[in-house]
Amino acid sequence: MTTTLPAYDEVVARYEPVIGLETHVELGTNTKMFCGCPTDFGGEPNTRVCPVCLGLPGSLPVANSAAIEATIRIGLALNCSIAQWCRFARKNYFYPDMPKNFQISQYDEPLCSDGYLDVEVNGEVVRIGIERVHLEEDTGKTLHVGGATGRIHGATESLVDYNRAGIPLVEIVTKPIPGTGALAPEVARAYVTELRDVLRSLGVSDVRMEEGSLRCDVNTSLNLPGEEWGTRTETKNVNSLRSVERAVRSEMLRQASVLDAGGRITQETRHFHEDSGDTTPGRSKETATDYRYFPEPDLVPIAPDPAWVAELKAALPELPRLHRRRLQQAWCLSDADMQSVLNAGAVELIEQTVAAGATPAAARKWWLGELSRRANETGVELADIGATPKQVAELQDLVDAGKLNDKLARAVLEGVVAGEGSPAEIMSNRGLEVVSDTGALTAAVDEAIAANPDIADKIRSGKVAAAGALVGAVMKTTRGQADAKTVRDLILSRLGA
Repeated sequence: MTTTLPAYDEVVARYEPVIGLETHVELGTNTKMFCGCPTDFGGEPNTRVCPVCLGLPGSLPVANSAAIEATIRIGLALNCSIAQWCRFARKNYFYPDMPKNFQISQYDEPLCSDGYLDVEVNGEVVRIGIERVHLEEDTGKTLHVGGATGRIHGATESLVDYNRAGIPLVEIVTKPIPGTGALAPEVARAYVTELRDVLRSLGVSDVRMEEGSLRCDVNTSLNLPGEEWGTRTETKNVNSLRSVERAVRSEMLRQASVLDAGGRITQETRHFHEDSGDTTPGRSKETATDYRYFPEPDLVPIAPDPAWVAELKAALPELPRLHRRRLQQAWCLSDADMQSVLNAGAVELIEQTVAAGATPAAARKWWLGELSRRANETGVELADIGATPKQVAELQDLVDAGKLNDKLARAVLEGVVAGEGSPAEIMSNRGLEVVSDTGALTAAVDEAIAANPDIADKIRSGKVAAAGALVGAVMKTTRGQADAKTVRDLILSRLGA
């Protein structure tokens, strides 16, 4: 039975949302968290494993110092307090992709805690409290085959790849975020976007959501104004910025529908479906007691030297918000213009395009214009549209050199997005270069003059503005490839104007 969902405006008028985000980040270390196996993405299943990450009897873990350092740097960038002493714990639960039947993680003694990250939404700064940043090991990956959905229900068999098991994984958990109202979905997306930029600036992870190195669990609840917070659900493993926003919005609509009908929200995990934008139930959510945490007996505690932590803090790179402010000044953008760049997720793309030789105005024009339009139409992130900053800069070079006009450049860009090659190759292969040779254009100009004698007489009498109509006729004849200035000069010359 299909349930009719309420309108979003009605939901935020009646209910107050509270959101929270748990973000998992695979660190870009060379080896896994507790063994020497490589961490490269891909590879044949179960070829990057050893007795330690498979949890075989007699094997002993050794903590990866590079992962500990990366986690501390993340905590410092998020304004957290760094523990002077903490330890790992065993989180006990059975999943087929957890080879040891427990995960080495941190429980009541996280490495970093009590921080915050400021994000901008619609020109306003929203401070997101950070509850904890802790270090653990990733699980393997289960593949369900033979069904229509890729999930276990309806599958004929399930396969497990342990290559990912044991990769250093940092979990960043926010405090509950109330008070965002109708902007809750946008705040969630803005937070994950800003967090991704911070992590990338630190160089601790490639943060590729499409490869799973950045994954987000989205917690959502609704309550009536003035009442206690409602029961939350946790939408698991949301893997794009757009989907983070959609998952919050979808859960708000679904929960409001349940509450409006007199039902109760079940605390559970839910799966987000990219195709429909809906969520479906996963499993009831365990509590900390269910995991039976206890200190990991095979690892010594972590006690970071305060002097070392201070050195790490002093060496932090310029953080994204400050970097964006500097770029805004360098690009001479207003706050509204910079917000448009942020909303499109185009800051880094424009910066790289400028570094490749384009002016800030030209780079912004292409990324916020034609490329953003195509990204919106196809429902993909702007960075995944198929054009690189280097290609966009090359396209603008061809425009600046007079080899392409804007119309032809858009046709070349279409080929770039389709993967046909570089702008120069596409221009040549499609025969799209601007024709500026007077000999090649003279016949088209004479034809336009002959077909429009009234307009030609106006130009002869001194009304040179009328030349625009003849220029348009020539452009139509040449399929937009004629150089408009050359055509206009030819028309005036032929008519003695």
